[in-house]
Amino acid sequence: MTLPFTPTDDLKSRPIRSFVLRTGRTTVGQAKAMDDLGPQFILPYQANAIDLGAIHAIISSASGHQVSQTIFEIGFGMGEATAHIAPLMPQALYIGCEVHTPGVGALLKRIGDHGIHNLRIIQHDAVEVLSHMLAPHSLDGVHIFFPDPWHKKRHNKRRLIQSPLVTLLSSRIKPGGYLHCATDWEPYAQQILQVLADEPTLANTAPAGGDGYAPKPDYRPLTKFENRGLKLGHGVWDVVFRKRS
Repeated sequence: MTLPFTPTDDLKSRPIRSFVLRTGRTTVGQAKAMDDLGPQFILPYQANAIDLGAIHAIISSASGHQVSQTIFEIGFGMGEATAHIAPLMPQALYIGCEVHTPGVGALLKRIGDHGIHNLRIIQHDAVEVLSHMLAPHSLDGVHIFFPDPWHKKRHNKRRLIQSPLVTLLSSRIKPGGYLHCATDWEPYAQQILQVLADEPTLANTAPAGGDGYAPKPDYRPLTKFENRGLKLGHGVWDVVFRKRS
């Protein structure tokens, strides 16, 4: 997940991506969800800013909740946490960005099974989505949960959380909005904490005098994978920074 670029670089001239393609089989249920629910809940990629206000109005009408905020999640995997969090934030349009079709199908199936109105999916590279589809100061929050840690030192440069991406993310977050990252790999947690601390437009929300890590926010669930790790004695680190006014 190398990101050796600045946010102003021409994306068409570089092959950089925020993901690594992996193989995976789409189940019958996931494929059916793609066919049945994809047209309603998938936002096609476009090279210009989307009208978030119009989507807020559609969801407000369908759900009965006044929607006025936007939360953006990068890499939701199979969508377990995403489908849990979105209903807890009925005031927000929750956009999940994921490139892998089985994960998109799985989240669409969860949307149908649980009747979730305020979720939308973009199946595209998050860097291009942030650069083109989301206007500056348009996001109230960004979630990045358990990105690939790339354990081997020679692969660290592929990690998603690096300064260029954080600068781009911060430019899309409203003053007072937040960036929440979580990882179960301590060396990556240390890197995330340092990279976010180095971004001058962000401020750490962790209690003063502590280690810099935040208590787990109530909205982030413990996934089966995380619970299994905790039982084995593995740690989980949450890093939450807020956009300066």
